[in-house]
Amino acid sequence: MSRPDQLNSMTRIFWKELPEIIKNIDKNSDARVIVLSGQGKHFSAGMDLSTFAPPKKSEREIDPARQREAFYHEVLELQDTFTALEECRMPTIAAIQGACVGGAIDMAAACDLRYCSENAFFKIAEVDIGIAADVGTLQRLPSLIPLAALRELAYTGRKFDSSEAKSLGLVNEVYSSEDELRSEVQKIAQTIASKSPLVTRVIKKQINYARDHSVRDALEFHATWNASLISGKDMEAAMTAYMNKTDGEFEDLEPKKSFWEKEGLI
Repeated sequence: MSRPDQLNSMTRIFWKELPEIIKNIDKNSDARVIVLSGQGKHFSAGMDLSTFAPPKKSEREIDPARQREAFYHEVLELQDTFTALEECRMPTIAAIQGACVGGAIDMAAACDLRYCSENAFFKIAEVDIGIAADVGTLQRLPSLIPLAALRELAYTGRKFDSSEAKSLGLVNEVYSSEDELRSEVQKIAQTIASKSPLVTRVIKKQINYARDHSVRDALEFHATWNASLISGKDMEAAMTAYMNKTDGEFEDLEPKKSFWEKEGLI
């Protein structure tokens, strides 16, 4: 995110561009890990207040029920912005410094891993502007932090620091400075990228499925995936690398192509 003078707040175009970028990387297998970071002092102050500007009045009178039905779809579209991070094939990492407020927590919660610097602070801020967080915080944090803690933070909107975020399990690790944060997250990303991208893709899929289903269902789901996607070539490369204490050589995932693309029709 590169609007440091505006605290990397999320303008309307952000909500369109982020999922397009993530889906494009995913489709073309352009990376093995995605790291989200923000330029300047802050990760992100959340949704830009200009996004809340009242819409232009229509020349025709619109039934309020139909307006609300249309708004329902707008909310789903905003939610899909961060769901793209959860559904892409490669692991995603949020590297957080300074403010991680409002919509930024929604975004970070959709990532696989979260790391922050000591100066990071967090706030589920939506209650202070008269709404409930509606693009993922209340749905994803219950699997990341204790439920009672989430209730208190969401009900009160109080700010909490990096130390508390670590104790709650919201972040994996806290680093002493922003430079150390960037350096260590890069190392973690490089380590993940050195593994078989097919295996990390399966791991991500299985963890997300297990979160949302029973243990029995998740075990059966995993058995099906293992039966179809275990690569003997990757296993051999991984074992050789492990025995020799070197990085393995793994092929990237294949780009995702639709039937029409494969047939050269688009």
